Amino acid sequence: MNAPEAAALEPIETASRDEIAALQLQRLRWSLRHAYDNVAPYRAKCVERGVHPDDCKQLENLALFPFMTKSDLREHYPFGLFAVPRRDVVRLHASSGTTGRPIVVGYTQGDIDRWSALVARSLRAAGVRPGDIVHVAYGYGLFTGGLGAHYGAERLGCTVVPMSGGQTEKQAQLIRDFKPDAIMVTPSYALVIAEEFERLGVDPAELSLRLGIFGAEPWGAGMRAELERKLGIDALDIYGLTEVMGPGVASECVETKDGPVIWEDHFLPEIVDPDSGEVLPEGSSGELVFTSLTKEAFPVIRYRTRDLTRLLPPSARAFRRLDRITGRSDDMLIVRGVNVFPSQIEEQLLRDARLSGNYQLVLTREGPLDQLEVRCELQRACSGTLPRAEVDAIARAAAHHIKTIIGLSSRVTVMDFDTLQRTQTGKARRVIDQRPRPE
Repeated sequence: MNAPEAAALEPIETASRDEIAALQLQRLRWSLRHAYDNVAPYRAKCVERGVHPDDCKQLENLALFPFMTKSDLREHYPFGLFAVPRRDVVRLHASSGTTGRPIVVGYTQGDIDRWSALVARSLRAAGVRPGDIVHVAYGYGLFTGGLGAHYGAERLGCTVVPMSGGQTEKQAQLIRDFKPDAIMVTPSYALVIAEEFERLGVDPAELSLRLGIFGAEPWGAGMRAELERKLGIDALDIYGLTEVMGPGVASECVETKDGPVIWEDHFLPEIVDPDSGEVLPEGSSGELVFTSLTKEAFPVIRYRTRDLTRLLPPSARAFRRLDRITGRSDDMLIVRGVNVFPSQIEEQLLRDARLSGNYQLVLTREGPLDQLEVRCELQRACSGTLPRAEVDAIARAAAHHIKTIIGLSSRVTVMDFDTLQRTQTGKARRVIDQRPRPE
């Protein structure tokens, strides 16, 4: 990092671990007290556990306090976990609610200001600079992605194109006409946009884009390589979730691209055993847990994200990083006794450059046994040009890799390009589970 780059960083981004820990403890004690005094359901959980905010003397004491979970948020829908009067809440966001009641999160004006500043910090880490044009193709509305990205880019001093999701042909047209420097979108929909450029015969070198900042769904090294090749960009990972804030909880740095840096001055991470909830030693893999340190309207204390990962030591910044999200403990599939995550299948498919990043996992049951069919597509350039024998060989090789690496037998079906349904508004539907539900 050269001197001008380093000078532009906030002082906390280059602070010592002792300085960071001191700030975290100060803010943690405030956040615990704020939640205890103002969120009655959380105070009741603390009383039941026999713990009080005054018991937090050092960071390690956080393990004494009870978890918050998604079920807590749904149980107290819509405003039961707010820590400020409703009149002080200037904005509401919510999850889709496809698996039950939506999760509703409130923000004070101070929360919005901090969120915008953290997304601006994330964009700067990713290589975006004031004056750049940022094309936002995350969905706007109750989903945090669109407005979170929008406010952060404006805070950084960028020109924002608030495109939202869908209208893929128009997305491609505006990218060619407005010549943005960066795009913010889910990785699966970025792939759809890239395919539209392929259809139009547009060389990635002709595009103005130099950065893609992707989040809202797990993605790995294979997808990164695919997006970088098809769009001619550096592909960066931005991490967040509605319950904790939205995008900008952590973000990769363009100079290293070695995992999202957690903004630890605002969010304190832990890694716990998904089953027991015990805090695991530094460097262990497990479930990611976050405690907010500065949120006013909706503080979260030891919120179980269900994301499976581990913490990595600092590199480009003074804060720790997230390793690749390998899956979610609540999205894990159990097939014939084998635990598997969609991202593991994706990784094996993308070992073959002739396969695209579009795939679906179809689960059925024949008699007492689960069956897994992996449907995937050829790249556009390979579709319709490869002999049937070669396509069959690709399928056999993919099935072999899945069996060898993951330990799961499957039937791989390799389809022509553009056979599987595309996402138009956000996250891809990767799993179709047709197994009968238990009575």
